Amino acid sequence: MTTLTKRRDRQARAIRLGPRSWLALALVSTVGVAGFGWPFLAPPTSTLNAHAQDAPWLFAGLLVLLVAVVAATISESGLGPKAVAMLGVLAATGAALRPIGAGTAGLEPMFFLMVLSGRVLGPGFGFVLGSVTMFASALLTGGVGPWLPFQMLAMGWFTMGAGFLPGADHLRGRPEVWILAVYGFLAAFAYGTVMNMAGWPFMSALASNISFSPDASLPTNLARFVAYCLATSLGWDMGRALVTLALTLTLGTPVLKALRRATRRAAFEAPVTFKNTPE
Repeated sequence: MTTLTKRRDRQARAIRLGPRSWLALALVSTVGVAGFGWPFLAPPTSTLNAHAQDAPWLFAGLLVLLVAVVAATISESGLGPKAVAMLGVLAATGAALRPIGAGTAGLEPMFFLMVLSGRVLGPGFGFVLGSVTMFASALLTGGVGPWLPFQMLAMGWFTMGAGFLPGADHLRGRPEVWILAVYGFLAAFAYGTVMNMAGWPFMSALASNISFSPDASLPTNLARFVAYCLATSLGWDMGRALVTLALTLTLGTPVLKALRRATRRAAFEAPVTFKNTPE
């Protein structure tokens, strides 16, 4: 294989995360894990459980730091105008796709686009894209609320994860599409589960047998959470997972080729050179 071919096969990265961006991302992810999982992390005697109705709002406020992570990522990476343009186009497309399946059994086609974009453009671009797309779609659909920071972080994780899948520089064809399809299928369930964790504590006031109980033990609350997921979101998550799987298998190859072609033409990582011209 020639050097030129190797360079073409190696995927460009629109955003290269530096040390400060990784540190900020780790900080917000740590806060996010605490924000999603505090009902299982805090013991029954914890003072946090005494504020079960306030804790989700507290963590939602803390997760506004996600905006700072995106800003730090963009500023440190020196995001060029071509990458900004691609980010805008993909985020707008994803935001436009989300309302298509709103209220229809989890038929959300935007997830497959996030998977393929994260794969081609890398984890840094994927995290920014997932977060910005969810924010834009919330503005488009009027879905702004305390759940939005959780959605932005979860979608950022979802899209970033696709960029970490193996074989980004050499795996192509149906094997790559199948890897992305399986990842999208599983990640769609994971997204639904973590978002259930964000909303589940709000049900404690209902005092049902599937709501969060601050006084209950960890095994009891785990059983309640599983029952909550099965009763409220399993069908929606299954629809999202199947749509992501089907769209990736049917449209994955042409969309991947289009994204890679656009990335090559944008030449994100090509050094800027100046040629001497005769006077």
